[in-house]
This record gives sequence, structure tokens and C-alpha cells, in this order.
Amino acid sequence: MPLPLYLLALAVFAMGASEFMLAGLLPDLAAGLGVTVGTAGALTSAFAIGMAVGAPLTAASARRRPGRSTLLGFLLVFAVAHAVGAVSASFPLLLATRVVAALANAGFLAVALTMAAALVPADRMGRALAVLLSGTTAATVAGVPGGSVLGALFGWRAAFWAVAALCLAAAVGLARGLAAAPAGPAAPTASGQAADEPRGPDLRAELRQLRRPSLLRVVLLAALVNAATFGGFTFLAPVVTGTAGLGALWVPVVLVLFGAGSFAGVTAAGRLADRRPGVVLAVGGPLLAAGWPVLAVLAGEPGALLPLVFLLGALSFAVGSTLITRVLHEAAGAPTMAGAYATTALNLGAAAGPLFAAATLGTAAGSLGPFHASGLLVALALPIAATRHRNRPAN
Repeated sequence: MPLPLYLLALAVFAMGASEFMLAGLLPDLAAGLGVTVGTAGALTSAFAIGMAVGAPLTAASARRRPGRSTLLGFLLVFAVAHAVGAVSASFPLLLATRVVAALANAGFLAVALTMAAALVPADRMGRALAVLLSGTTAATVAGVPGGSVLGALFGWRAAFWAVAALCLAAAVGLARGLAAAPAGPAAPTASGQAADEPRGPDLRAELRQLRRPSLLRVVLLAALVNAATFGGFTFLAPVVTGTAGLGALWVPVVLVLFGAGSFAGVTAAGRLADRRPGVVLAVGGPLLAAGWPVLAVLAGEPGALLPLVFLLGALSFAVGSTLITRVLHEAAGAPTMAGAYATTALNLGAAAGPLFAAATLGTAAGSLGPFHASGLLVALALPIAATRHRNRPAN
């Protein structure tokens, strides 16, 4: 895999640490700002909404600009938003910084996904995206638990400062690495231009790709699976400290397990996503639909909770990353907007998932409601996926 791909993954790691870290900071953050845990969970949804809306807008506005400077600009805006969030004294201001950060993250990821797919031959796209998305899974392994530990020791604001510093360091590395990277044939875009040259395929023609039912179907599938992932993941911390009866310092341990599972899942699926995507979806989908409710039933038993969290992390990211690869394949006719469509698919789910999950907290299921909600969301995706493969097998 080309070196620029790993540099992009490093920046994705910095951003991913912020996107996921709230799962371990919700109780402390809610208490510090005087809101309920359910209300604090809206920060995750606000971030995801900003990414879902911002991905096509930022990708469209940046499509004629050099990719290198565009990526650095988005990364610096992301860092500043976290610095402001770290000193915010009100929940509405923090919410606003999350939206700004989301827009920057959306633009970065949309451009990075398109660039990553174009850096390799089409038959290695799944592996390239696995490398890029490994930045996100590495964030759940190291960044998120690290933020949770910082929050437990120094307060949630320290985690925001740490993300800002990490983004600045990533920006320096990305600036130097991409400046030294060869241009032209070594880093072509999907349209055949150099990865850092202005790109200009007709925007209306790229947007017309969204009329294709096969593209819309796989976008919906990716959104449903990601909604399940974020719906369950966002509310893991209260279950660890409540239902499971473990201490606060067990929260980062559980998040590490989920992250380690997600890293294993996305790595394994990276090779299968190009050759046998149907196998990943046919096997992983039903297991994931059953796994979340099983976690709800066994959450009070730490001996069962810990391995199940690892397994669900692996299944969630194996299935989710495979679907994102399919989005990029289906959007091949939109070379500069394909990354935006994939980012939107991810974050429509990430926005809806925590909101849907939070609505279950007031039911008889209580803190376990989000896990049942996640299982239902995956179950809704299964018949849609089955219809897709009957009509046109993905493998």
C-alpha cells in the first residue's frame, strides 16, 4: 500500500478519537454541564448529522481545489473546534463546536476516501479502504480509551485538548508526507488526474448517480448497520458501570475490547470485500442482528460481556466496511463525490443510531434498550440485503 494512504489513516485516527471518545465521557460530561446522559448523547448525533450533511457539501465545494491543501485545511479547522469545545461552559456552545468539527471531518473523510480508492487498482480498493478505516478502529483501541482515562483522571475537557493537539501533530505529518509524495501517475484520482490537482468532472452528472437504485440500496444498508453500531457503542459506558457493576476504570477496558474487535473485523474484511463481499454480509449480518440482543441479555455477567463486546466490534466493522466498499464501487461514475456518498451513508446511521437508542432508555429495557435497538436495526437491513443479492450478486 502507498505511503500517503498510511498518512491519511493517521489523520483519520486523530479525528476518530474525537468521534468515538464521547462513549466513555458521557457520564462525566453530562454531570459537568448539568444535563442528562440522554441529552449528552445528542452530541454524538449532532456530530454525525454535521458529517452526513457536510460530506456532499464540502466535497462539492472542494472538488476543484488541490487535495493536499484541502485536507490540511479541514484538519486544522477540526483542531480549532476542539480547542473551543474544551473551554466551553455551556452545552449549546459545545454542541455547536461538534457541528463545526463534524463539517471539517466530513470534508476530510470524503476527500480521503476518494483519494484512497484512487491510489490503488480497483481490485485492491477493499484493502485500501481497510487501511484508511484502520485509523478509525485504532482510535477505538487507543484514542477512545485514552480519552476515557484522561476524563476519569483530569476531567472531560482534557480529552478535548488532547484531540486538538493530536490533530495538529497529524497535520504536520500529513503536510510533510504528502509534500514528499510523488504526484501524477503515482497518485491518480478516479478521473485520471493527479491526486493533488484540481478535479472537475461535471457535478450534475455525478449527482445523477444517486438516482441509481443499486447505489441508494447499499447506502441504506450501510446507514442501518452504522446506526446499530453507534446506537449500541454510545451507551456502553452506563451499562459497564451500572448493569455489569464494574468500576469507571473498566469503561476504557471495554472500549479497548470493542476497538480491538473492530480492528480485527475491518482487517479481515479488507481482503474479502474485494473478492467475496457477499460472504461477509451473508454470514456477518445475521450474527450481528442476533449479537446485540444477546449482549443485552448477558450484560450483567462481566465474563460474557467482555468477549461479546469484542465480537460485536469485529462483526460491526467487518460488515460496515464491506458495505462502504460497495458504496464506492456503486458510485464509480461519481469519481469526486463517491467518498462523500460513502461518508453520508456512514453518518446518516451514526446520527440516527444514538437518537433511536436514546429513545429506548425510558422504556422497560432501561440502559439495555440501546442494545435491543441495535439488533432491530440490523434485522431491518437483512431483507434489504437479501433482495439486493437475489437481484445482482455482489460477489
